[in-house]
Amino acid sequence: QIKLVESGGAAVQTGASLKLSCTVSGMTHISPYKGWFRQGSNREREGVALIERDGTTRYSDSVKGRFTISHDSTKNTLFLQMNSLRPEDTAMYYCAADNPPFSISTMWRSIGYWGQGTQVTVSS
Repeated sequence: QIKLVESGGAAVQTGASLKLSCTVSGMTHISPYKGWFRQGSNREREGVALIERDGTTRYSDSVKGRFTISHDSTKNTLFLQMNSLRPEDTAMYYCAADNPPFSISTMWRSIGYWGQGTQVTVSS
């Protein structure tokens, strides 16, 4: 059974940092595509950061330079280091994984596997 479990969300103030984690289990492919998406109130779920099969990382323009995605293969854990947080970063953050390639702009409904989400709230 494929399972993704996120953790690390919290309520913080503008300028703070947070590190989200997502443990991935049950995927038989050695290196699926993995990424972080977020969904704010009354907004569509959007791609934030992605690691491709060869380790290439991609970021949305809104987080480039502030967020860093990484993966610890020994622990099957995906991370999202978020620095210089802003109120507009407030959202539920989800990790996603799938074997077919996907990109930051992929419609989230077409990605196969998701965690339950972890809430990040940034106050001014």
